[in-house]
This record gives sequence, structure tokens and C-alpha cells, in this order.
Amino acid sequence: SLIVPRSREHRYDTGNYIDKEEVVLWMNTVGPYHNRQETYKYFSLPFCAGSKKTISHYHETLGEALQGVELEFSGLDIKFKDEVMQTTYCEIDLDKPKRDAFVYAIKNHYWYQMYIDDLPIWGIVGDADENGEDHYLWTYKKLEIGFNGNRIVDVNLTSEGKVRLVPNTRIAMSYSVKWKKSDVKFEDRFDKYLDPSFFQHRIHWFSIFNSFMMVIFLVGLVSMILMRTLRKDYARYSKEEEIDDMDRDLGDEYGWKQVHGDVFRPSSHPLIFSSLIGSGCQIFSVSFIVIVVAMVEDLYTERGSMLSTAIFVYAATSPVNGYFGGSLYAKQGGRRWIKQMFIGAFLIPAMVCGTAFFINFIAMYYHASRAIPFGTMVAVCCICFFVILPLNLVGTILGRNLSGQPNFPCRVNAVPRPIPEKKWFMEPAVIVCLGGILPFGSIFIEMYFIFTSFWAYKIYYVYGFMMLVLVILCIVTVCVTIVCTYFLLNAEDYRWQWTSFLSAASTAVYVYMYSFYYYFFKTKMYGLFQTSFYFGYMAVFSTSLGIMCGAVGYVGTSAFVRKIYTNVKID
Repeated sequence: SLIVPRSREHRYDTGNYIDKEEVVLWMNTVGPYHNRQETYKYFSLPFCAGSKKTISHYHETLGEALQGVELEFSGLDIKFKDEVMQTTYCEIDLDKPKRDAFVYAIKNHYWYQMYIDDLPIWGIVGDADENGEDHYLWTYKKLEIGFNGNRIVDVNLTSEGKVRLVPNTRIAMSYSVKWKKSDVKFEDRFDKYLDPSFFQHRIHWFSIFNSFMMVIFLVGLVSMILMRTLRKDYARYSKEEEIDDMDRDLGDEYGWKQVHGDVFRPSSHPLIFSSLIGSGCQIFSVSFIVIVVAMVEDLYTERGSMLSTAIFVYAATSPVNGYFGGSLYAKQGGRRWIKQMFIGAFLIPAMVCGTAFFINFIAMYYHASRAIPFGTMVAVCCICFFVILPLNLVGTILGRNLSGQPNFPCRVNAVPRPIPEKKWFMEPAVIVCLGGILPFGSIFIEMYFIFTSFWAYKIYYVYGFMMLVLVILCIVTVCVTIVCTYFLLNAEDYRWQWTSFLSAASTAVYVYMYSFYYYFFKTKMYGLFQTSFYFGYMAVFSTSLGIMCGAVGYVGTSAFVRKIYTNVKID
């Protein structure tokens, strides 16, 4: 039997077969149905392989290696357009340990995944009778492969041949292959895996419309508050200009003009603050670019391509992080810019890799295919040190030199002004807690669809929706933080930088709380591995979302604060 040349494994460029050419059936992983991420090698269960010579498979891409794709050759002899009647390809000697392994798999609803020409096929391992005493293994794989011209466009698997599991017997495993002509175009062959009735449900459209109305309402509210209130404020301040100095000293000046000498004072902990803003700007640019790429290219047709794309784009957009973080740190008079650059560059990678490292230990303990190989870890570390860090340095130097000068409209007083007492609901802590509610409200239905495609078996493909939601989220976040900041400054509290960042970033807390609801009411996950995987990566997702929202909120508010203090006359 021939060994297929390695270049034939990925057939995106050609995709063409000649008659009787070998078609490879790859076995990927097996695992419990309810725990999507808990997967093991197919042959970790005591299945037997066909007699055909093995083809060694290496990880194709970084994304596949990180997602635990473990392709192994099934040993089945399949040739293009060559029908195979039911044929036994191997036998399992069922001793007690093997039977126990199968029974455990059947009790936990294990099912497996295979690939033919990069099309995924799923099958269930076995079945139990109603009272759960006898367990049966499906032994006959009935493959029906659709072809259009000389390309494979459709694969269906029917599992038949129920055999009861009795210790010390031999079980024959068999397969058959039927070829049929199909009208499906090669480009559309993934459409049958998509679920339009789920993703294009009325609720999805309705939620977008709902968020959109909220945006219009908020933008109207913000512009109204700002136009009317600021006009009144300006009128009051200019009237006070005309009164002579003696009267004005006795007069009742109040409001945001009072803090003009402190409003551009550097934030507390400027090093961390500027690193967070830089990282948030980078996450926003990554999200935007990846969604655009996903809208143009169908990334779901290739295993692990979404993850590979995201890693590549993240590395490539590192100068964005350096530019925004570095320039902000320079404006705030920071001296330790190299330290700031290191913290900015490694803030997100350290968070992601730290979580992955912790979950990796559990995956190794479980012998799951999700355990990240050492070589892949080294590759990711190399990307951090040799791509992300140098690009970040370039961005930081550009940021410091191009826009690092503090050109504030008001000068900063030498002595900080005492912050007066104010009502409890004007305290920064309260503003921060309330700030995240509206942004969360604008995205939480989209969160349901994204979570379902990640934690269940749906393929997310409506990236147009996702782009709309990202735009809506940014507008809502900026509006909310501007209103919060206006109230804060009116209460003569000038600590607006952290407040604007955190009131937007508190969206993350609500998203994480929603993920608890999702876990307990929408999924049937169980076990230490899947639970730690879920809450670990949900924490990473929520934190990244929070940092992004915080940065967007801060950038919008910063523009607003500069604008209002530019227009006011100050002695």
C-alpha cells in the first residue's frame, strides 16, 4: 500500500482527485458530548485500526496544536469513486479492562470526530439499553461520500451493527463506502454545518435592533446633556467674568470649571494605567481586524485558522500598544518608559499564557489532547519575545516622540485641590459599578450566540452581526463614560482617568457573572477539567473585553475633557 505524499494532506489549492486515488480518513478525537473541550486521542479508547500502513501526521498549524487537534490515520482503505461493500477491517479482543473503558465511554455519551478531505464527521461510540445494564458498541461505519466532478463535497456517516459488550469475546469492526454524485458546489460544502435557524433567529435581529435603539437614545441623551448643560455652564462662567473680582470672590462658583487646575494632573499609578490603555487599544484593533478578515474569508472551513489568525494579528498590531501606552505615559511625565514598555507588551500574553499553563497541568493529568505540547509553548514564547516585544518598542519610541508632549489646555496647579464631600451616588466606586450595566445590556444576547458557538457544537459564521455589536458596544461605552465623567467633574472630583477606565471596564464583571448563569443553566458540563477550562478561559475573555472597553471609554472621555476645558476662559 502506498504512503500518501505529505503535500496531499491539505488540499485547498488543488482539491482534485483522480479516480482510484487514495482518500485518507483521519481519526481526530473522542470525548464526552457535554464537555466540548474535554477530548482525547481517538485510539486512547481500545479501538483497533485498519491494516493499511500508517501515515505520520504532524500538527499543521499553531492554531491546531493549541486547540488539541490530534489527527491519526484510521487504516481504512478508501479510494476515490471506488465502492466498498461491508468489509471487516479489524477485530477487538474484548478483555475486562477494554470492556470497562468502552462502558465508561458509553455511560458518558462519548462521541468521536473524523475528517475526510477536511470535512468533519461525527459518530457516537455506543449506546445503553433503557435500564442502563447492557451496553452496546456500534461496529459498522457506513460512509456515504458525495462528489462533484473530481472533488469531495459531502460526507455522511451512519453507525450500525449494535454489538453487546461481553468480556472475553471478539468484536469485528467493519466499514463500507458508497459514492454518490452531488450538486453541492465545492465552495459551499461547509454550508450544511452552519445553522441559520439558530444564528439568524428573530431574537438575534431583534437584539441588534434593540441595541441600535439604545445607541440612538444614548447619543441623543449625551448630546442633549452636553449641549444644554455645557451652554448653561459657559453662559454662567462668562457672566462671572464680567462681575468685578471682589464680588466674584464672594460669589458661588461651583461645577467643573473649579477643577481646571487639577483635571490634567497625572493619574495615580501612571505606569499601570498607560499599559492598560495601550493593551486595550491593541485588543480593539485585533478584534476589528479579525472580524473583518472573518467576514471576507470563511475562516470556519479550516481547522484552527481562527486562532492562528488572531495570534498573528495580535503580534502584528503590537506597535499600536506601544504607541498609545508610550505616548500616554510620556504625557503623564513618566520616567521609567522601558519598564512601561515591558509591562504593556506582556500584560495580555502573561494573562493568557498563565491561565493556559494552569489548565495545561489539568489536561496533562487527564491525558487530554488539549494538553499543549512543549514545542508549541516554546513557539508562543518566541513570538512574544522576538515579534511582540520589538514591535512594541518601535511603537513606544514613535509614541513618545510624536505625541508624548503634555499639551493640555489648562496648566496644572502645584498643590492638589482638596476634593469636597459629595453625595454617595457621586462616589467613583458607585459610578464604576453602574457604568458597566448599559454596555453589557447592549451585547449580552450576542454573548449568548458567541458562547454557544464556543462551548457547544455550533459554527459561528455571522461576523457581520459581531461587527455591528462591536461598533454599538464602543458607542455605548463612550457615551456612558462621558456622562459619568461629567457628573464626577461637576462634583469637583478630578480623579476622572481611572473612573472613566473602570466604569467602562466593569462591563467585564457583568459578562463574567453572565458566564456563571450560562454554565449552570445552558450547558451540561461536568468534571474538574471542563469546569476549570470554562471558568479559566471565560475569565481571560472577560478581562480582555474589560480592558478593551476601558481603553475605548478612556479615549472618548479624554477627548471630551480636552474639548470642554479648551472652550472655557481661565484667568
